[in-house]
Amino acid sequence: MTELLATDGLELAYGQTPACRDITFHVDDGEIVTLIGANGAGKSTTLRAIAGALLPRAGTIRFRGQDITRLPSYERTRLGIALVPEGRRVFPFLTARENLELGAFKYRNDKAKVRALIDKVFAMFPRLSERASQNAGTLSGGEQQMLALGRAMMSEPYLLCLDEPSLGLAPMIVQDIFRTIRSINTAGTSVLLVEQNARYALATASRGYVLQTGSIIASGPCATLKEDERVRHAYLGRSAVEGVSERVSR
Repeated sequence: MTELLATDGLELAYGQTPACRDITFHVDDGEIVTLIGANGAGKSTTLRAIAGALLPRAGTIRFRGQDITRLPSYERTRLGIALVPEGRRVFPFLTARENLELGAFKYRNDKAKVRALIDKVFAMFPRLSERASQNAGTLSGGEQQMLALGRAMMSEPYLLCLDEPSLGLAPMIVQDIFRTIRSINTAGTSVLLVEQNARYALATASRGYVLQTGSIIASGPCATLKEDERVRHAYLGRSAVEGVSERVSR
């Protein structure tokens, strides 16, 4: 497979406070790769570095063969990286349609293209079509997550970065969101998934990396990670992931 994203020896910090060290992983074209770990493990910090919201102290990030380590976030968007941040972060006083239009900023001079992309999002999330003229701040949590995901897809990314997409959502909505993530991937978009719900993450992704206190402590195919005693003890408990895998794939 063709390598889409690769990090090598990333060291990340907030000011003088170290957050992550020696973060090395890759995402191949067409893959879903997950980063799992407890709160504070460095998952979201790593995703912010990929999206360009946090510059590394050291190490490199390459995307489609290009060094993007110091590239601004808006340039990364143009290259094909889209981020769905933790907590959705929709623009509450803009309508659902206006939020989607902002996601297509790089196509702002092509109105027909923007309309066609909005139609694709509405086909993916029919509920958003019903709420198109409604302010985003009045949508339910699940609808806001759909909107954030749809907004990211408006830029037609090669790599979709998802930060805790299940956070604060009802179980039925979580199942719908993860089915949509798999559909997006099947249609050709690679996915880098940060998710505290290890069961859903490992049932959805093909490969994974386990972060603990800012370092990668395990990696491999998700089927292998499910059997890793460290992962089972810390993140899966006594329950198996097969039932989750069935629900997500339906």
